[in-house]
Amino acid sequence: MSNDPCVLPLLRLSLTPGLGSVLIARAIHTLGSVTAVLEASEGELRRIKGIGEEKARLIAAGLTASLARAEQEFASADALGVALIGIDEAAYPPLLKQTPDPPPVLYVLGSIFPESDDRYPIAIVGSRECTPYGREQAARFAGHLAQHGLTIVSGGARGIDSSAHQAALHAGGRTIAVLGCGLANRYPPDNGKLFDAIVAGSGALVSELPLATPPTADNFPARNRLISGLSLGVLVVEAAKRSGSLITARLAAEDHGREVFAVPGRVDSPASEGSLHLVKQGGALMVTHPADILEALESPARHLHGGSHEARYTMRRESGSAATDELFPTSGATEGPSNGAATGAKSERVTRRRDAGLQDDQQRVLAALTEPMSMDELARATGYDPASLRAHITMLEMSRLVARRGSRLARV
Repeated sequence: MSNDPCVLPLLRLSLTPGLGSVLIARAIHTLGSVTAVLEASEGELRRIKGIGEEKARLIAAGLTASLARAEQEFASADALGVALIGIDEAAYPPLLKQTPDPPPVLYVLGSIFPESDDRYPIAIVGSRECTPYGREQAARFAGHLAQHGLTIVSGGARGIDSSAHQAALHAGGRTIAVLGCGLANRYPPDNGKLFDAIVAGSGALVSELPLATPPTADNFPARNRLISGLSLGVLVVEAAKRSGSLITARLAAEDHGREVFAVPGRVDSPASEGSLHLVKQGGALMVTHPADILEALESPARHLHGGSHEARYTMRRESGSAATDELFPTSGATEGPSNGAATGAKSERVTRRRDAGLQDDQQRVLAALTEPMSMDELARATGYDPASLRAHITMLEMSRLVARRGSRLARV
């Protein structure tokens, strides 16, 4: 493959010692452009909050040497088939871009489709040293959610991560592994066949780290923020008291405004102590079936794709429960006198209101569903491939606009 040289300026910044995601964004905001940062003097760099005299000297020296390093990294990425995706590109995942510190450049081996096949990602995380029960539940949730068109995001580690990735592949779904090392240094090495299967299965390996970066303990907390940032929500399957997956859950809830779920485990099992604590403290919604997640993710899927998570919470606070009731009316509600005309008019308004929140692809599927159809019939009517169609159908089901009638799909 061949990368676009337009990513080189951002790549130079990301490879400069002393500059991280937050400082890069702050520097661009302060100085006005990527080019201005690359050409900045020590004095100009000191204008940036968080950069003192010593750090300005370090960064200035790094910027001078960054072109040669970036060109070498660029050539190595091309040779390995790794895509370099800048934050200013359309291919950059929009959910990740909305987080407080998105990486300026993503390294991707394989394929990501943030506006189509990977529009509805769910992270599944848990302990490396998991129990058979944990593996079973990770596979159960991942397989079911993948069958419904959700992309399974995890960390590529042993234990829960591996079970989630494998189940998604077995179900014919998509999965993304976010690594805490460079993509030329894939870790753990005994998951090499799994990583190859993910790439071959139309999934992807993703990292923010330079290609040759080895796996070190310091890399993994930052990796966890990418797992959360790429996803609509995070499911903790089985986590001990000090499991790194609890970091992912905290980032999801506190920094990213994402949904957090936890699978209950044995109350006397140390392997479940962390996930049970999440539920007990109110930091996670307890789920016992994949359908619980599909239902809970409907609102975040709509709002997070429409803007920042801050806007989502503002909308929730301002709208109150009445708006929710109108979007999702309770079937069979009979309070108050019955009035056929009024009820019909209200039903039409509610339907228009619910339809208005849909994406164009979902509107197209809904328009084609003029009568109950099988999945194959609907695929022919819309022209969508099965994976994309499953994702659209899942979101329409979660919006209460489509329901399954045996082996057929029908409008509600």
